[in-house]
Amino acid sequence: MVAKADLAKMALDYHAYPTPGKISVTPTKPLANQDDLSLAYSPGVAEACMAIHADGNEAAAKYTSRANLVGVISNGTAVLGLGNIGPLASKPVMEGKGCLFKKFAGIDVFDIELAENDPQKLVDIIAAMEPTLGGVNLEDIKAPECFYIETELRKRMKI
Repeated sequence: MVAKADLAKMALDYHAYPTPGKISVTPTKPLANQDDLSLAYSPGVAEACMAIHADGNEAAAKYTSRANLVGVISNGTAVLGLGNIGPLASKPVMEGKGCLFKKFAGIDVFDIELAENDPQKLVDIIAAMEPTLGGVNLEDIKAPECFYIETELRKRMKI
């Protein structure tokens, strides 16, 4: 068994090296030359934008990562075993949840830690992210607020 002091150092090193954190954003398309860049950004990106403008969600699912992108969202008010540690301190947990989504389901994640405790404001903030996200995972938000937030988001969001 690993001693507690050794475990603490191992855990902190794991989170810090070789790159801080546990998740990153990487391109899914080649970016090897000017032609690739012209397709990924300007002017080629306009074609995908106009297709989505014309056809909505189906085109967005076809031309963007939205359908495979979940927001793991927390305000850090009820982190398992740690309590109300706030949004910044909860970030490693949300990154860890993102790792689980990717490893076991192939789903990409943005971890989103919000410095907000008002349930209605949280609903408004999260609902405003609907164009970006294909799904929402509410994580470590204290009860009973978490139930209100989930209920309201189910009513408002079409994801």
